[in-house]
Amino acid sequence: MIRRPPTVVCYICGHEYGTKSISIHEPQCLKKWHNENNLLPKELRRPEPKKPEVRTITAKGFYDLDALNEAAWTSVQSQLVPCNIYGRTFLPERLIVHQRSCKPKAANSQ
Repeated sequence: MIRRPPTVVCYICGHEYGTKSISIHEPQCLKKWHNENNLLPKELRRPEPKKPEVRTITAKGFYDLDALNEAAWTSVQSQLVPCNIYGRTFLPERLIVHQRSCKPKAANSQ
């Protein structure tokens, strides 16, 4: 059985990265997040995502990747904004795109 190398979920964007590249990715991702957040209308701007603190160490002295990834995923989910018509959630910059085409369903006329 082939084992995948361990990955870590980015707490900002939710993508998976290798344990070595996550430390390179996160500062760049946070910078991109700030740039995109500053372009949003004021009502859609969000506070900076905070890196989850997971201090669970396994018996071998490593961080518990499952706990770390779960906390990161929860952080990403907390950044989502609901559509004001249907309630489906989006990242703030994607909500703007969604709202251009989102229309309430017309009531069936009988």
